[in-house]
Amino acid sequence: METLEAYLDRKYEEITLLNGFLDTPLALRHPTSVVEVIEQKFHIAAALKAQHALHDWAFTETAWAHPGRLRAGPFTFSYDYQRADLEVRGPSFYDHSTSANQTIYTSSGMAAISALLLAFARLVSEADILVLPGAYGETLELIENHVRQFRLVRLKSSPDEVAFCADRPRILLFDSCTPAAAFEATLGCARPRLDLVIFDTTCFSTGSGRIRRVVNWARRWKVPIALVRSHTKLDSLGVEYGRLGSAVFVACEELVAPAKQERLEDLANETRNAVRLFGGAAVPAHFPPYVGTKAYRALTDRRMAAILRNSRRTARRFASGLAGSSAELHFAHGLYVTLAPKRMLDEKQTKQVAADLCDDLRSAGLPLRHAGSFGFDFGAAEWFRDTSCNRHVVRIAVPDLPTLLWDQVARAVVEWWSTHEGEPQQPYRADDHAYSQ
Repeated sequence: METLEAYLDRKYEEITLLNGFLDTPLALRHPTSVVEVIEQKFHIAAALKAQHALHDWAFTETAWAHPGRLRAGPFTFSYDYQRADLEVRGPSFYDHSTSANQTIYTSSGMAAISALLLAFARLVSEADILVLPGAYGETLELIENHVRQFRLVRLKSSPDEVAFCADRPRILLFDSCTPAAAFEATLGCARPRLDLVIFDTTCFSTGSGRIRRVVNWARRWKVPIALVRSHTKLDSLGVEYGRLGSAVFVACEELVAPAKQERLEDLANETRNAVRLFGGAAVPAHFPPYVGTKAYRALTDRRMAAILRNSRRTARRFASGLAGSSAELHFAHGLYVTLAPKRMLDEKQTKQVAADLCDDLRSAGLPLRHAGSFGFDFGAAEWFRDTSCNRHVVRIAVPDLPTLLWDQVARAVVEWWSTHEGEPQQPYRADDHAYSQ
């Protein structure tokens, strides 16, 4: 449990870290509220981006002048016209060694996975893409609409369900937003007979042990693996510093058959070409300059621990108080939970439910905002496409707010949902006092 005082001290450390990367640091005071934390952090992020633009005014998209190497904190960049040949040197966002052949940075997470899948389509004429339940909806839409030579195979729990066919390459899309049960079932799958694992790590912290587990599982069974990620979500200490994605190709020459390793190298080359041809290169200004420091890693780990702690408490409360409305409370990442309206609603209607929920709670002074995505310093609610059951649900993204404050928000969500969705509110169990202490 984290008190408000401990939370504000931790946030002041985050603000101080960000502020330290300004040439002329802002005069800041120790925050006294959640609102002040958020405002100060976004103010500093804007100042950092403005400083980058002022310092590197000569590094235009046409690269007409090269007074020196472009930098953003520990990252250095070189490129010619329109960043088509962008090269990035700097620390890995990941907190553990992946023995990467190479990392290709892109303008977003979707740009990374789009380039990778389109590149694979250049190398093979057909393939089966095995998809775990809960996979990101836009990734499935991409496969269905733009790489139609690939057959989409929707799994219920793990690759064991599908018989192996030697005539078609098999790709496993291992998405970090899969439910915890399917995540564990897949890692328990022995001899998965795969040609490639595409692991979307977006919903896991870059220091997560779950990333290591998936990489080690692929190595154990001698399967090449590529990690794709949106860095917009969890890698900027709660501020939207800029859109950034990456594809990391993990080297394991000593474990993978030469033919598979050669295909992975070809895939990396084709992915780089796809990024160039589709204009998906990363923007240097979007690389957070504070990545790579020990303080950044320690603060990120503490942030994630607080989010996961709050998420577990939320899942228990929703399971008890909204048993008939909970959609999925146990995602592998633990960053958000989902609630299912009683009626089947479309996207617009579900978005309105989320907006009404947030409006009412904010009117009561509670920090829940109507916003997409997750990993913010505030709680967020929005519509969400549950691909497992093919319906729209409301997603509650859990923040790293002080324990008592977020418990209050979670209780308010239960009460609001019970009133507006006609869900009989269950009486609190004897141990429910643990939520409010």
